[in-house]
Amino acid sequence: MSAPGFDALREECCEANRDLAAAGLIDLTFGNISVLSEDLSVFAIKPSGVPYEALTPADIVVLNLGGEVVWGDKRPSSDTPTHRRLLAAFSSSGIRAVAHTHSRSATAFAQAGVPLTDFGTTHADYFRGPVPVTRSLTPEEVSGDYEWETGKMILESVDHQSPADVPAILVRNHGPFVWASSGKKAVEVAMALEIVAELAIKTLALNPVAPPLPRYLAEKHFLRKHGSTAYYGQPS
Repeated sequence: MSAPGFDALREECCEANRDLAAAGLIDLTFGNISVLSEDLSVFAIKPSGVPYEALTPADIVVLNLGGEVVWGDKRPSSDTPTHRRLLAAFSSSGIRAVAHTHSRSATAFAQAGVPLTDFGTTHADYFRGPVPVTRSLTPEEVSGDYEWETGKMILESVDHQSPADVPAILVRNHGPFVWASSGKKAVEVAMALEIVAELAIKTLALNPVAPPLPRYLAEKHFLRKHGSTAYYGQPS
């Protein structure tokens, strides 16, 4: 990463944000991705309200983990405090990127306040069990440091679980947040979340009492793709 422009970090963040829009996960300007630097000292995030088709690396804002802007002349995303809280909490687990969207199917579950059940192996390939939905924020949390409190609430919902096992959350009445090891991977997880949410809606339409995937099969599919015993794909 070159100083003082943080070129590689801003390019990774810009590309991930544009990929999020290209994947059809964004309506208008509802969404953003942040990416943490390799040395964990600063992170980059999309500026607030800038259309994705117009976004360039020069637009990306870089902040330290104290929330101070260290590069860029635009206002960072209004969700920046939520991203900052998650990146600070998850960085020790290898998480370097957080994506937030209002993708339609996943957001429908968030608005309904319903966890996303793992009905099939497509779900289990990415998520180790149901995708949780948070509680509602209190009036005091909303009137206070709203975005920071949103991050706190997400961490409460993840609780003691590994962020690699639970790489997504549905913020009640709001929408999904996901996290991963890179900007590119965060886009992939956000895509997977929207796919399995759409599949779940169709599954429930066909069978409102469809049971979840048996745990032994869910574990097999998750672990064959993740962790020390993974054998899906090619070696790094």
